[in-house]
Amino acid sequence: MPYIEGEDRNQIILFPESIDEYISMDNPVRVIDAYVEQLDMAALGFKFAQRPTVGRPPYHPGDLLKLYIYGYLNRVRSSRRLEHETHRNLEVMWLLKRLTPDFKTIADFRKDHKKALKQVFRDFNRLCDQWDLFGKETVAIDSSKFKASNSKKNNFTQKKLNRKLKHIDKKIDTYLEELDENDQAESGDRKPNAEEIKKRIEQLRARRETYTGYKKELEESGKSEISTTDPDARLMATGNNSVDVGYNVQTTVDAKHKLVLDFKVTTQANDSGRLDNMAVRAKKLCDDKEIDVLADKGYYRAEDLKRCVRRGITPYVSRQTYSNGTGDKDFYADKFIYDKENNCYICPAGSKLKLAKTRRKGGQVLGYDYRNFQACASCQYKARCTKSKQGRSIFRHVDQDFLDAIDLHTEANMDKYKLRQTIVEHPFGTVKGSWGAYFFLTRRTKGVTVEMSLSYLAYNLRRVMSILGTEE
Repeated sequence: MPYIEGEDRNQIILFPESIDEYISMDNPVRVIDAYVEQLDMAALGFKFAQRPTVGRPPYHPGDLLKLYIYGYLNRVRSSRRLEHETHRNLEVMWLLKRLTPDFKTIADFRKDHKKALKQVFRDFNRLCDQWDLFGKETVAIDSSKFKASNSKKNNFTQKKLNRKLKHIDKKIDTYLEELDENDQAESGDRKPNAEEIKKRIEQLRARRETYTGYKKELEESGKSEISTTDPDARLMATGNNSVDVGYNVQTTVDAKHKLVLDFKVTTQANDSGRLDNMAVRAKKLCDDKEIDVLADKGYYRAEDLKRCVRRGITPYVSRQTYSNGTGDKDFYADKFIYDKENNCYICPAGSKLKLAKTRRKGGQVLGYDYRNFQACASCQYKARCTKSKQGRSIFRHVDQDFLDAIDLHTEANMDKYKLRQTIVEHPFGTVKGSWGAYFFLTRRTKGVTVEMSLSYLAYNLRRVMSILGTEE
């Protein structure tokens, strides 16, 4: 039985006469081409949207925008790789009509059109809104860390700088001792000569001067850290129990079709204090309708939740569970029952913890401390309950009644709250996992915001093609 064989390479007519015949009618590049062609490039703020009358002819911004959208849809984000695709990729050749811009032109387009590229993301969302693809009833908010273009080696804190300065001083002292011993007989092992030692000392002193400058800059600015490659990037914990220099991207996803409604790049490592800002932005994008917001326990903050409620936003947020130091879950803070009538807490052992202190900060009441050290002294469970020698103390937030109401409302609607993960994790899984865009190529907050705009534009475009079909 013969093999399936290809055609003869020397055959005169092997390829179709038109490159368009290679691009099927349901190919995504046709969607990219149709979408960009209908954009008002001048209104979005792109340079050279109007044909220039003098100078060397530039590339039309629409062509470079098509190239970037195609690249982010197909795991090609580097300007050098995009240039390479214009020479070898038939889809790109069709999309750009055989144009081959160099990598510098491609990179400069992204650098020079930060605001305009963000507007393209907003424009496509307005189009999705016209197609009724946003439910505007329930949204989920979450964040994800993206690695910055800045290694941990080029990130410095006061502690790290002190450690490095101490190490340099020790090395300099060691080299100076070696210089003093240079007149002694050489051992079997080769040691650096005096000239080499002096050169190394100069290098160490130069490095010491650099680190001292970083330390002075930290002290004067009041910042906790400094990144030398990307000054805006910050050291933050990642999902794999490690730390890296990066950005925290807050993302709002609409529940109807899991389309990204909004996002914001931040340098704050945790999510505390971000709920009300993202929720209010989402409400405006949802035509100021009353919406439900789903978020995890990282957003559990009384001030944010109260602002959401005041603005007609219903939050569903998992409450924080605070440990007791010993790690025994039977004696976590949520196991202590509050008796509102007697204003006391009942501990798991049955003892009453009474109001002992009002906690204040700057004249403002933060909450109240409840304790009963006398009962703790004779309690058989004390070792499991607390590590404090005096006994256990329970803090009650000044807005705890409000927080309890939020907790009860969330627990009563747990079926809705459990949808949070399936809604908001979908974009992160696609962009970071499937497309490999878990790190940024550009620097500074404005630059990485443009990258996220392109990533989420590509994500929404792909979702819409899956929902409506490419031809539609």
